[in-house]
Amino acid sequence: MPQQVRGVIATGKGQPVTVETIVIPDPGPGEAVVRVQACGVCHTDLHYREGGINDDFPFLLGHEAAGTVEAVGEGVTNVVPGDFVVLNWRAVCGNCRSCNRGLPQYCFSTFNATQKMTLADGTALSPALGIGAFAEKTLVASGQCTKVNSDASPAAAGLLGCGVMAGFGAATYTGGISRGQSIAVFGCGGVGDAAIAAAKLAGATTIIAIDLDDRKLAWAKEFGATHTINAASGDVVAAIQAVTDGNGADVCIEAVGNPKVLEQAFFARDLAGTVVQVGVPTPDMKLPDIPMIEFFGRGGALKPSWYGDCLPTRDFPMLIDLYLQGRFPLDKFVSETIALDEVEAAFHKMERGEVLRSVVVL
Repeated sequence: MPQQVRGVIATGKGQPVTVETIVIPDPGPGEAVVRVQACGVCHTDLHYREGGINDDFPFLLGHEAAGTVEAVGEGVTNVVPGDFVVLNWRAVCGNCRSCNRGLPQYCFSTFNATQKMTLADGTALSPALGIGAFAEKTLVASGQCTKVNSDASPAAAGLLGCGVMAGFGAATYTGGISRGQSIAVFGCGGVGDAAIAAAKLAGATTIIAIDLDDRKLAWAKEFGATHTINAASGDVVAAIQAVTDGNGADVCIEAVGNPKVLEQAFFARDLAGTVVQVGVPTPDMKLPDIPMIEFFGRGGALKPSWYGDCLPTRDFPMLIDLYLQGRFPLDKFVSETIALDEVEAAFHKMERGEVLRSVVVL
């Protein structure tokens, strides 16, 4: 039988979110219903509310979530009712050209649930990133469920679903940071701090945090930054070179999504260094006007990082194990826990830079 639960809805561009009754259908083939235990408030949800993703209102927001599988549909074998799972927005297909090359983290044909969740009046909802987890329960494709150790705190575990995984993967997989190297991270929100924590775990010796907010720079030090630079205080590139023997960083992570910041990252890297863009730009932004001779002469690599080039079935259980061993500080990302009806206020706290993550706990 379909179930009625509460969920956070964005009804129109720029409108405050509301908590509404939504209808969750029984899972069909390849689908699962998950009882949500926790869901982080990510900037991407705010992008949806502001119409920055698309105009498919109304949206059921929320996507950084952990919970328990309640029911599964026909043909589902990867999870069973009772499994504790972290939800992901890239359920790989297993059959596209990338999957067939043994590179499922670059799957070209990820999928979501086929059925629609709706408002009580039957209006179809667009779930954020195919998940829609600011709700007591949600319907997803079973491949969006990754089973992890149930000893983990749901509030911490759910953050792997987006921001923390994106930052960790940007440094680890896209950037390839390794022991003894230097890294500069531009933007010290949840994504940037996850990149910093990943660099510390990998054994990077010089970890430089760059931001405009001294409060965020202080948080970055807690995650492992060895140096901090307030970008408003002067020449950021020169400051990075000053703490890397005049060379620049081996890896630069752009976690803001801004052309000017990407340009700084480009010039702040060492020769043959790597620039990784994991910050999400707006559709109107253009690449910086960098002389082509600079692009050619510096060598190295410029790489976008989508979801940290992660593979949830590989990475979520691994990071949860590191967290339970005390080696990866997931709990530090949780600034506060809130109720469903506090999501709108959490958006404003996020905009003001007061929190790394507010987490809805149900």
